[in-house]
Amino acid sequence: MSQPNGGTFDIVILGAGSGGYAAALRAAELDLSVALIDKAELGGTCLHRGCIPTKALLHAAEIADQTRESEQFGVKADLVGIDMAGVNAYKDGVVARLYKGLQGLLKQDKITLVQGAGKLVAKDTVEVDGQRYTGRNVILATGSYSRSLPGLEVDGQRVIASEHALKLDRVPSSAIVLGGGVIGVEFASVWKSFGADVTILEALPRLVAAEDEEISKTVERAFRKRKINFKVGKPFEKVEHTENGVRATIAGGETVEAEVLLVAVGRGPTTANLGYEQQGITLDRGFVITNERLHTGVGNIYAVGDIVPGLQLAHRGFQQGIFVAEEIAGLKPAPIDEAGIPRVTYSDPEIASVGLTETKAKEQYGADKVSTYNYNLGGNGKSQILKTAGFVKLVRLNDGPVLGVHMVGARMGELVGEAQLIYNWEAFPEEVAQLVHAHPTQNEALGEAFLALSGKPLHAHS
Repeated sequence: MSQPNGGTFDIVILGAGSGGYAAALRAAELDLSVALIDKAELGGTCLHRGCIPTKALLHAAEIADQTRESEQFGVKADLVGIDMAGVNAYKDGVVARLYKGLQGLLKQDKITLVQGAGKLVAKDTVEVDGQRYTGRNVILATGSYSRSLPGLEVDGQRVIASEHALKLDRVPSSAIVLGGGVIGVEFASVWKSFGADVTILEALPRLVAAEDEEISKTVERAFRKRKINFKVGKPFEKVEHTENGVRATIAGGETVEAEVLLVAVGRGPTTANLGYEQQGITLDRGFVITNERLHTGVGNIYAVGDIVPGLQLAHRGFQQGIFVAEEIAGLKPAPIDEAGIPRVTYSDPEIASVGLTETKAKEQYGADKVSTYNYNLGGNGKSQILKTAGFVKLVRLNDGPVLGVHMVGARMGELVGEAQLIYNWEAFPEEVAQLVHAHPTQNEALGEAFLALSGKPLHAHS
């Protein structure tokens, strides 16, 4: 990033993560001048401390499991161990290549890159190191940070957040994961595959509680089989340092000891001390409140990404960035349906979903108006080849469109693209059942599920 001397632009963007850089690229395509400001690297949390490095670790974990279990496929191999220096070199190499590519994309005449801590000092101005960048429009895209709990101090050594976990130079012998959401189950999955003894502590009644209840049950069953320990429905009370690590206490006085404790209780909006409230922007628990067109109600200020209440997903911020650039350009894009944003958890087993859960669909439309169908992957040839278990669950409005698609099993994230088209185009099961799905693929499981929901089950197994 460069350090120019202020100026006036069509758009000033504060934050260069998924939402900010997407807005900048789309705005430049629309012939708008942009100042893109960030105190850290282009790409934000997702590229450097979130999605990409985490998924690289998960792929290395998958390779470890495949090596450990290779004999069931007739391949004799021994897992000698995990070389964390090698794993980290692979992970960092992926990030570096993507970062270099992103830097190249953003080196455009229409985009002025500014490195430094920006602050909103007027309804149309962001100040960086004494220099003022004035925008006919302003987009706030300052992202999120790893939350902790009151009284729980993250020291980066024994009590760590996800950014510390990504930099560990060793596999911990044992780990407590505080939080059974997406981040928690992903790291628990990685560490177990790498050979650690893992215990998840979750205050809510089930793991991945935002997902359909049947998904949670399947993940919990799979984790028991993998010998990943978990305790649900008991809030965390305190953590103490021991001679060899930490001791966590949960409600009821039960304790768990381990080498490290990962705090994975969600992410908070990065909005403090950035001048937002002083300019009249409404915040709720730190989140920026907008209308459905992502306008803050103040001047020409918009907000995108993790600072806007809703799903904290990189691809959501990315799409919101494109939306706001087009909104500013006068293209009048269609509002984004939050329920239509695909969600993937890359644990083993993998979870992918879009739309409403069964519970939410029944709450919204009435229990007698909603039907569901579960297609067991036991009937899918490719899933048998991969030796994975799980299911595809469909939720539909009776005599109406598909309301939700929920999947669990190996590689289910790769199926969510078709699932989101089905949901967002309000397809009827009978319409999807007419489509031809290649054989043998796991994608075929979606086709078979829709055949069954349309009243013509073929490879349906109970």
